[in-house]
Amino acid sequence: MPTTYPFQVADLADKAEPGRQERILVNLTNLEDYYNVFEKYGFSGSGASWAEHIETILEEHAPALLDHVELAGQGDIFLAFTDGPAATEQFLALIQPIFGDLGSLNKYLSQADPGDFFE
Repeated sequence: MPTTYPFQVADLADKAEPGRQERILVNLTNLEDYYNVFEKYGFSGSGASWAEHIETILEEHAPALLDHVELAGQGDIFLAFTDGPAATEQFLALIQPIFGDLGSLNKYLSQADPGDFFE
C-alpha cells in the first residue's frame, strides 16, 4: 500500500454517517518542520490553514471532489471526512504528493499568495 504520510486514514465502519465513511487526519503536534515551512511563506500552519490550502487545491484541480469531502481544521488538527474509499483515494492522489514531502510543500507554498488566504 502506498504511503499516506502525513495523513492517517481510518474507515469509520460502525460510526459512519452519510457523507462520513472515512476519516483523514493529521495531528500536527509533532510536525514542527511543517509549521516552519508554512510560516516561512506567511501562513499559520494550523489545521485550519491546511484545510484552506487543501480546499484551494481541490477547487483548482478536482472541484467535483469537494462534493465528496468535508474539510475541517482547528488548532493542531487537520481533519477531512469522505463519503467512501474512492473519494479518499482521489483526495490522497492529489494532496499527498504535495503535503507528504516538505520539498513539494515548500514549492507549493512559495507560489501561494498569503493575501488570498485567511490562515
